[in-house]
Amino acid sequence: MSLTDNRTLDRYPTRTLAPAPHRRRVDPTVWGTIESDGLDTFDTDGFAIMDHLLHRAEVTDFATEVTRLTGDPELMLDERLVIEKGSRRVRSIFAVHEFSSMVADLVRESRIAGLARQILGSEVYLHQSRINYMPGLWGAGFSWHSDFETWHAEDGMPAPRAVSVSIALTENFPFNGSLMLMPGSHRTFVPCQGETPANHYRESLRSQEVGVPRGADIVELAAQCGITQFTGKPGSALVFDSNIMHGSSNNITPFPRSNIFLVFNSVENALVEPFAADEPRPDYIANRDFTPLV
Repeated sequence: MSLTDNRTLDRYPTRTLAPAPHRRRVDPTVWGTIESDGLDTFDTDGFAIMDHLLHRAEVTDFATEVTRLTGDPELMLDERLVIEKGSRRVRSIFAVHEFSSMVADLVRESRIAGLARQILGSEVYLHQSRINYMPGLWGAGFSWHSDFETWHAEDGMPAPRAVSVSIALTENFPFNGSLMLMPGSHRTFVPCQGETPANHYRESLRSQEVGVPRGADIVELAAQCGITQFTGKPGSALVFDSNIMHGSSNNITPFPRSNIFLVFNSVENALVEPFAADEPRPDYIANRDFTPLV
């Protein structure tokens, strides 16, 4: 399918000129029926932690695959690979399922995509895949943000009917840049200010400044929701709503942190024109093949 020409009603306006009030989410968090015990906190908190999504041997195999990819000299020239802003180290590899048959097979497994189908209540397609690699000593964090704000503004995702699965390949300690989340913040949409620059993705994938909330927004939301952190052993996974407020600090420890990051979108929530950008981001960041995963 191709990019839809008609723009749907914008129920989540963002990238405004002046600060705008927070909006109560008008869409469900869970669209289907939760069957997995590990997802019982998803509706309330906006995320769930699966302790053993990958087995130990699988973690070893995928860690080896990540080492292969990050060390591939030809891949260093590919635009799908993102380099840390403050160093020449790999930060992310997008559309990683196109480079790795192992990841491509994993995406389609019922224990992975099946989680998204339960939450989203429909068939799903892969909106985005990537490897996130936060090296020790030099790993830069991510500012507080809602993924849906970016996907809505720059990719044309109509509603927060998408779910992310972040699978740890290394241990997530409290001190090596592991993800912080605000439980329950997925029910509040925080509009951001500022016009989206042309080709914004080239800079935002390394350090985002447009599409992030104001400090006052973070203070207000943290007071309402609090902050928790995803920690866990290799093979554990964080399943989280597209609109939850999250971020991470720099990793100044010698312990690197890497994960497989998969985003599933409902086929009933296919992308349209961007709501706050002149043109959509490349397909390797926001997939526009809406074919259901089977």
